[in-house]
Parts: sequence; C-alpha cells; structure tokens
Amino acid sequence: MRIIEDTKLDFQDVLIRPQRSATASRKEVDIIRTFKLRNSNQKWSGVPILAANMDTTGTFAMADTLDKYGMGTCLHKHYSIDSLCEFIKQRTDANHFFYTLGTGKKDREKLNQVAALVPINNICIDVANGYTDYFVNRVAEIRVQFPKAILMVGNVCSPEIVQELILQGGADIIKIGIGPGSVCTTRLIAGVGYPQLSAVIECADAAHGLDAHICADGGCKTPGDVVKAFGAGSDFVML
Repeated sequence: MRIIEDTKLDFQDVLIRPQRSATASRKEVDIIRTFKLRNSNQKWSGVPILAANMDTTGTFAMADTLDKYGMGTCLHKHYSIDSLCEFIKQRTDANHFFYTLGTGKKDREKLNQVAALVPINNICIDVANGYTDYFVNRVAEIRVQFPKAILMVGNVCSPEIVQELILQGGADIIKIGIGPGSVCTTRLIAGVGYPQLSAVIECADAAHGLDAHICADGGCKTPGDVVKAFGAGSDFVML
C-alpha cells in the first residue's frame, strides 16, 4: 500500500472566502448554464442540478417538477418499458432527463427495447465503481450505438479514469464520487473512497482539459456544499 501524503478535502473541510462583487443581490445571479458536450456534439442548457437515479428521487414526478425550474433528473432503473415510453412521448423537451441503466445484459436489452419505440437523447450509465475495463468497454459500446446521445457515466474519483472514459469510452459527462454519499456505505464496507472536494477539483481539471464535463455526485449535505462543488469546478451537481 502507498500512502498519499498530500492533504485531501471533503466539503465540510473548507469555506469559500467572500470577495468583492458588483452584484447588488443574490437574486440577480443567473444560474442557467449552456454546455457544449464533447463527444455527442450536443448542447445542454438549464440549471445544472440533477436529481439522482435512486428509486426515491429519480421519479417521473421529480422530473416534471424540476423541469419547471430548468433542472434535470436521472430516472431510476425500475420503471417498466411501457411507462418509460409513455413518459418520453409526453415530453416536448427531452433535455432535462436522463435514461439510466447499469452494465448488465438485461439493462442493455431494456434500453434497446425502449430505443426502438421512442428517441433516447440523454443516457446515464451508473455503477458503484467504474474502475474496470468491462465498464469502459460497455460505455464505448453505448457511444457507438447512440452517437448523438448526451452520455453521462460513473462513478469514479480520479483524473486518469476520467480521461479514459472521455477518450476511450466516448463519454460527455463523468460522474465523480465514490464513498461520499449520505446513504453510501462504500467507505465502511469496502474501505474504498476519496474525499469529494479534492476529487472534484482534480477530476474537473482533467475533464476540462479535454473540453469535457463532470458531475459531482454525493457528499452534499447542505446547499453550501452544492456551492462548494460548483466552486471546485464541477459543471453539474447530483443530489
């Protein structure tokens, strides 16, 4: 084992020092962003906050509500094919939700069935730990199958795999975070993880150098943590 001696930080370890601003009020701040995605060559516009694809948060109701504010939702993986197709057909703007799948055979078969019936614009490939050749290869296969889909994948927490998923996997947005989530037991059970603020800083630098993007996923317990995630360089924040 090699011990990293450099200091690594979580959100609770830092505060943002205030600086002079020409803005008279926080209400004047425009938080709508427009991103040009690297590998899909698509644009995403809105408030870059996403509901996570957990079965209690990545719901149709959540997607409908957050869409009113320009925010997005990663739909959970447990909806039926019929209900997914019906939901997608009703959307006039498909920019603010992501179809979510894992890397299993059944996940892929379900995606193919849905895609045969309705257009799939945004895809989130979600696994607990993206550090396998198998995961990178599955991401690359989805990119070939859906060349124009905005592809968000993860989770990882270090620059090297971020670059590999962008360059070899064809991903547009990399989800950053292993172990920081409030209901995640990865640190306790597997002893695996990385302090989230440092992960975001380091991975944002790697992605932005390739004109790609990241999404901070996990570790936000307060609105201030969301601000810190954006300040650290994250393009999207998942809650």
